[in-house]
Order: sequence, then C-alpha cells, then structure tokens
Amino acid sequence: VQLVESGGGSVQAGGSLRLSCAASGVIYRTNCMGWFRQVPGKEGEGVAAIYSDDMTYYADSVKGRFTISQDSAKNTLYLQMNSLKAEDTAVYFCAAVNYFVDRDSCFWKARGVDFGHRGQGTQVTVS
Repeated sequence: VQLVESGGGSVQAGGSLRLSCAASGVIYRTNCMGWFRQVPGKEGEGVAAIYSDDMTYYADSVKGRFTISQDSAKNTLYLQMNSLKAEDTAVYFCAAVNYFVDRDSCFWKARGVDFGHRGQGTQVTVS
C-alpha cells in the first residue's frame, strides 16, 4: 500500500491549489478514500472522502470550496481547493481504507480520521 501526495505549496488567501495522490497496492481493495489535514499540536481533521468513485463527504469547514475526485484509470485521487483561507494551512494527507466498507462507514471514518492507511503528507500554507 503506497499513497504519495503532491501539489502542496504556498498560496495567498483566496487562491487555489490542487492536491494529487498517486495510489498503488490499495486501489483494488478499497471503495473509500479521502483527505485529512493536521496542524501541529492539534487533532487531525477529516476534510473530504469519496465512496465508490462518486459519493462524497466534506467537512463543514471546506464545503463549497473543496472538491474531491478520483481518476480510477490513473489510480489517482485529487483535492481541488479553492477560495483558500489562512485556517486551511496544514499538512494534508491522502488516506484510504484497505477493505470494502459501506457509505456510512466510509464517511464516519473520514470524520474520525480513521482510514487506516495514509501518505506522507504535503504542506499547504495560506497567507
């Protein structure tokens, strides 16, 4: 199982970033992937999740600004982040549940940051 994020960086408030996550080893055994973020000294926050390639969950803090999507052919997960705010500054992690779950379990795991597998993270800084 390997999840490798890219696309983080520094951006001014109001700007946009697109995070990507290249997945290998997990994609054939999961129908639940997502993103969470973490600020040093604070608990992680589940940002978004995608279930069975089309049903999505978003935290209230990002709803309407972030979009999660998946390209199964490329084994890649994306997080498009628009209208970024200073409070979006965090390390963002791609994550996956390495077995099949139902939709409610997927979104529950996203809220609780309980995916089971995650990447190394990519820093997003909004100033």
